[in-house]
Amino acid sequence: METHSKVTAPSFRRPSSLPDKNGYFGEFGGRFVSESLMEALYELEDAFRTAWKDNAFHREMEAVYKDFIGRPSPLYFAEALTEKTGGARLYLKREDLNHTGAHKINNTVGQALLARRMGKKRLIAETGAGQHGVATATVAARYNFECEIYMGSEDVRRQALNVFRMNLLGATVRPVDQGTKTLKDAISEALRDWSQSVLTTHYVLGTAFGPHPFPLMVRSFQSVIGREARKQILRKEGRLPDALVACVGGGSNAMGLFYPFLSDQQCALWGMEAGGRSMSAGEHAARFQTGRVGVLQGSKTYVLQDNDGQIEKTHSVSAGLDYSAVGPELAYYRDSGRIVFSSVSDEEAMEGFEMLSRTEGILPALESAHAIAGAIRLARQMDRSRIILVNLSGRGDKDVMEVARIKGVSLT
Repeated sequence: METHSKVTAPSFRRPSSLPDKNGYFGEFGGRFVSESLMEALYELEDAFRTAWKDNAFHREMEAVYKDFIGRPSPLYFAEALTEKTGGARLYLKREDLNHTGAHKINNTVGQALLARRMGKKRLIAETGAGQHGVATATVAARYNFECEIYMGSEDVRRQALNVFRMNLLGATVRPVDQGTKTLKDAISEALRDWSQSVLTTHYVLGTAFGPHPFPLMVRSFQSVIGREARKQILRKEGRLPDALVACVGGGSNAMGLFYPFLSDQQCALWGMEAGGRSMSAGEHAARFQTGRVGVLQGSKTYVLQDNDGQIEKTHSVSAGLDYSAVGPELAYYRDSGRIVFSSVSDEEAMEGFEMLSRTEGILPALESAHAIAGAIRLARQMDRSRIILVNLSGRGDKDVMEVARIKGVSLT
């Protein structure tokens, strides 16, 4: 596990040309898919780049962000948590207050508006913690798309509330029983579906991963988080934070927060991966701790794999971080030294979950609890003059039953 002794950012200038025309961030990224999907990816990239230059597209998206999602989300000074921690001042970017309860809706709104422009009639998605599935089902209902969500059967068990929410919104949830029965397998099934239905279907990939242009698109839609946070902290404190912290699964909430701060060298950027039960193979999902560069599900990046290149099983208390690979842009910034990554164990995440709940009256998602725990660890090494900004990427209502199960508490 990496330590938190380093609190200043290295010298860095954000490249303006990434990803390149082939979808690479340095050596990471690309399009590693079957021929049947290449034309769909070219079509999607062209549609996205055209829409991104269209002021009318941005006006509509921003109106939906404001009136439907409830943006801007607040930046909240966690005074009681700061006192309990005894170190740096902790600010929370409250993505948990968005409609549907997480940052995922920022991306699904953008992709739904894009799919409508492309004339698609059906949306499909993968989901782990269920928040992306709920967000996709929500925009499908709002814009009258058919909707199917692929979800590992282990995650269906862990996130039963979100499964029911998706059904209530009119989506069909397809449990996936292959492999580890978690997010990796759900993505595989969604890609298989898309390869057979590209003429009518748009795949709403939920994180900054997968074949180009998905990492670019998802980061672009999620960067509203960092743009807002930058304005808000300048208004509240008159300066930028010393450090920003986000949990890291595929990378959407992390890239959404970090991207607008990449050129601010005074801001250290910290990504918190799922340390699980231990660093033994199959017991965690910390790709940057023990992974190696490889190709998985359309992208070249850091992957948890054995010596023969077989994908290792993963484990995390949080379904949304329980994944074998990580977004290629994060891999690039990790190797450049701009973003520092550490891991948070299941036990630490549970402690972060309880501490935020009992000091601030805020139940975080178990994914976000990894960021809270990592920020607490960092704050304790800094004095009160320093500022840490944490992305509270989702709320914990969905995790209450799982937390009760882990703690041995019966709710019946």
